[in-house]
Amino acid sequence: MSYQVLARKWRPRNFAEMVGQEHVVRALSNALQRGQLHHAYLFTGTRGVGKTTLARILSKSLNCEAGVSATPCGECSICREVDEGRFVDLLEVDAASKTGVDDTRELLENVPYAPVRGRYKVYLIDEVHMFSGHSFNALLKTLEEPPPHVKFLLATTDPQKVPVTVLSRCLQFNLKRLPVEQIEGQFRHILDAEQIAYEPAALAVLARAADGSMRDGLSLLDQAIAFGGGAVNTDEVKAMLGVVASERLPEIVAAVERGDAAAVMHEVAALAEHAPDFAGLLGALLTVLHRIAVLQQVPSAAQPAWGEVERLQELAAQIPAEDVQLYYQIA
Repeated sequence: MSYQVLARKWRPRNFAEMVGQEHVVRALSNALQRGQLHHAYLFTGTRGVGKTTLARILSKSLNCEAGVSATPCGECSICREVDEGRFVDLLEVDAASKTGVDDTRELLENVPYAPVRGRYKVYLIDEVHMFSGHSFNALLKTLEEPPPHVKFLLATTDPQKVPVTVLSRCLQFNLKRLPVEQIEGQFRHILDAEQIAYEPAALAVLARAADGSMRDGLSLLDQAIAFGGGAVNTDEVKAMLGVVASERLPEIVAAVERGDAAAVMHEVAALAEHAPDFAGLLGALLTVLHRIAVLQQVPSAAQPAWGEVERLQELAAQIPAEDVQLYYQIA
């Protein structure tokens, strides 16, 4: 059997398997249990936080052969077809590739007709902000008064580009970036289940690099497994991501504070060996200075996800607050 990437293999198949987004899961579960279903939902948030996944689970909950429920059985033919992406009454549309008004009208032509197999005909429109103005106008009337057998599930990474007239017709849920701890916990769960050896520190590095996106994190985890020859090791993960640099940034700050130009040049030369993105490195240096400033005012604000916390606390105690502010402004 061909290899299946982790992001697809471990995509949640019900609300209980969702990582994070508890506020959305709770609202949708209560609506399903009470039978108070809106005709149009809009899921917003950055990439890889669960917008399309939640929409598919909701579609499954609406059409499961066991009945409308927040806990679809996952075993009936409809649940399996939704998981496999071949359920006839779930129409998934990538708005980025169908931006024209003719595409939208063609999509909506079948709205009046009853679903073929399920209770509801579900239109899942991804990246809906890519629709043209005329496409949104064509969607408006149907979105306002759809037939009782139709549900619209819209997803977008840029809700600012969605017209207010569309927003007002939808129940909107904003999905949050996932905390580092939740991403790291999911990594551990997956690697334990897959029986892949790993070092906990390596997972922390990967979780920080995911930047709040579970899908990005799982892609990095796939890459780390391949890079490490079937294991996830801290040194190899850092080499893969080029994050050896992050450990040197506090030392650059310390060298600047000492006025040791030679040490600064040495650290920068060491960074250059890893061919980093220096613009991104400058942003990371700003983050280090910001964290030092925070620790000077609120010492208890330190978070394990920061990495090198002890070194940052040392610098916060050694460097005058005025100097930290000056370095931040210069950077």
